[in-house]
Amino acid sequence: AGIDFAAARAEDVAALTGDAARLLQVVKLRAFSPFTSAEHALENMSAVSEGLCSEFLAAFLVANLPTSDAKKGKSKGGSACAVALGVAEPKLGAAIQDALLQSGRSAVAVESNERVLELLRGARQHFEKMIGQLSPSELGMAQRGLAHSYSRSKVKFNIHKADNMIIQAIALLDQLDKDVNTFAMRAREWYSWHFPELARIVPDNLLYARCVAAVRDRNAILDEALGGEAVVREKLAAVLEGLEDGAGRVDEIVTAAKTSMGTDVSVVDMINIERFASKVAQLSAYRAQLQKYLTRKMDVVAPNLRALIGDAVAARLISHAGSLTNLAKYPASTVQILGAEKALFRALKTKGKTPKYGLLFNSSFIGRAKLKNKGRISRYLANKCSIASRVDCFGEYTASEGADGSAGVGVADAFGRKLREQVEDRLAFYDTGAAPRKNLDMMKEAVREAEQAMGVTAAHTSATTPKRKTTADDNGDNGDNGDDHSGAPVDTELPSPHTPSSKKARKSATTDGTSSSAAIVEKTTKTSKSPKTPKTPKTPKTPKTELKPKKLKPDIIGGSEKKAKRAKLALA
Repeated sequence: AGIDFAAARAEDVAALTGDAARLLQVVKLRAFSPFTSAEHALENMSAVSEGLCSEFLAAFLVANLPTSDAKKGKSKGGSACAVALGVAEPKLGAAIQDALLQSGRSAVAVESNERVLELLRGARQHFEKMIGQLSPSELGMAQRGLAHSYSRSKVKFNIHKADNMIIQAIALLDQLDKDVNTFAMRAREWYSWHFPELARIVPDNLLYARCVAAVRDRNAILDEALGGEAVVREKLAAVLEGLEDGAGRVDEIVTAAKTSMGTDVSVVDMINIERFASKVAQLSAYRAQLQKYLTRKMDVVAPNLRALIGDAVAARLISHAGSLTNLAKYPASTVQILGAEKALFRALKTKGKTPKYGLLFNSSFIGRAKLKNKGRISRYLANKCSIASRVDCFGEYTASEGADGSAGVGVADAFGRKLREQVEDRLAFYDTGAAPRKNLDMMKEAVREAEQAMGVTAAHTSATTPKRKTTADDNGDNGDNGDDHSGAPVDTELPSPHTPSSKKARKSATTDGTSSSAAIVEKTTKTSKSPKTPKTPKTPKTPKTELKPKKLKPDIIGGSEKKAKRAKLALA
């Protein structure tokens, strides 16, 4: 076909693959091995997508790859290799090389470039002509079936599926907040043409929608034949029973309905207004149910982050990061400005002030801090959020989800509660100057409470606590550094005789055959001699202070060359 693959460009190979007849003159099918079943195909597909070489692929390559010939050429590394294997993914090529070397096969050069991609594209495009036994319809059906199975397995075994539920829930919650507010304002504007005084008496959107469904036509209150006022009072009392002044508001609504300045509406218009108000009330009720669902999911997925900053802010952080794992990998500086990317890049472009907080602004801690301390408390809160997210993601203190979607027994949010107490102490420190408790003490309490919540026994806790080796005196430091080590065990045993610390003791113990006690005595005697004392008079600086010929150089450099030579000879 007049093409040399060694010197060909990607454009030349692309032009070659466009014509099937020309491609078949150059490319020949050497071997073909079909999958035994759909499960077998899915297994190999998953391995290829992850950059792994399956046993089936390795056996196929070992059986069908030509043997290397040193006379034909060598690879760049210097090893003899005449066979070049084209692979679409470099990661898969490295795995294939390792698999071939483990099977005892010689080195094979692996290429992964534009030419290989174009050649593979042409092979896939004209594959049915190379096989000759498959029709395009059968090949397309097999490809679609494998694609559906692969997609189904990826969705089923997604490790972030719990995070996805939280992401969707908080997105729907934010959308419902906007929609309910919009619909409530529309209901107020619509019903105010008939009863404008009700908007002043009932300012709450949910209660207003329920009152509209209860009152309906205000003229029905004046119809004593149907008992209108008594029926309306009963419905309004059921709607406003949770308020402290519910009875007074019922009287106010009835009085205002009798003397309202609104216009009359037809029956059809009132039916549509009532239906719309009922839908607004239903959306508000569903919003409350969705909030409870989000709380249960956060108890299971991120209990510590929820205990620290609440359901909504924690869920928004997870949603913005993409998953809890991504959020746990972020540094605290990124968590602090998460959600304020536009302001950050605008400040970097204009060389202005960078934002102090992003989504964390919705936390109550930022609102409670003073203006001069908002940046400081935001940085401190981001640090604690980073710790809480890492405990939830990588720690072993989370609980499993129950059958009803609620959190299982032993939910360990001790770290989140302790971190919240630390933020409260930091706020008090900024306001009053009261010294906050130390982080080490708070984390010890959190670990103890978390293990108790997860059912860990005290014996297991004491067994896993590492020993703190100290002497009896401990250099006079009896907890003066602020850390409480009163409960820590004291190890006053001598070093093991089998592991002498100094090289001389090790040499004497091995060559001279002395006992372990002798080695210990020798060590103590050597330490009592205090080898540092004779080294103190041997300071290397003393002879240098007597002879300082370098100080003469500035005077010598300024003179003539003869004076410089004489001075050098005198110094020599």
